[in-house]
Amino acid sequence: MVSPPSRSRAEPATLPATAWAVLGMLSFEVEPTGYEIRKWSEHILRFFYWSPAMSQIYAELKRLEKAGYATSRPDVAADGRPRRVYAITSEGREALAAWASGAPVGPPVLKHGPALRVWLGHLAGPETLRRVVTEQRERAERLAEEAERSRRDAVAGTGWAHAELVARWAVRYHRAERDLADRMLADLDELAARRPPG
Repeated sequence: MVSPPSRSRAEPATLPATAWAVLGMLSFEVEPTGYEIRKWSEHILRFFYWSPAMSQIYAELKRLEKAGYATSRPDVAADGRPRRVYAITSEGREALAAWASGAPVGPPVLKHGPALRVWLGHLAGPETLRRVVTEQRERAERLAEEAERSRRDAVAGTGWAHAELVARWAVRYHRAERDLADRMLADLDELAARRPPG
């Protein structure tokens, strides 16, 4: 097997943020399978970044192995099934630390479907808009509750202090989304009251 080209500490590989996120999942001193990475991302990463498909996870793991930032090996699960587990390399840990400490921080990308629908409210009736915003309110409430469960799980884990902080942030974020939906419902009612009948 050909070894990946070596890089200096000042010259980490250029990777998309999703690859850094997957590498971050490997930085918690365990050797997960791709499926376990998917489960972990559903547990907490989805509240603030993304929820990847299995195909995306495996594509990023291959990219990380090619860069020399991750390794994999065959293993046997407790039930006897063969599986492949992944680990971060020392070069990968250095590169991840450099990225986390020095990569430019871009603004969050906001693609808010319910807000887009309200923006197009002149094409929909008031009841439709209320339904859309009410669904968003319910979704935000549910996500806040799920984030709180993840936060409690992180508190119980070892080495998850920062994950707990991000889960706490996610709880606040989704509660704020719920409150914004409440405010939008009130605004829609106010707008409807100002419109002349007919």
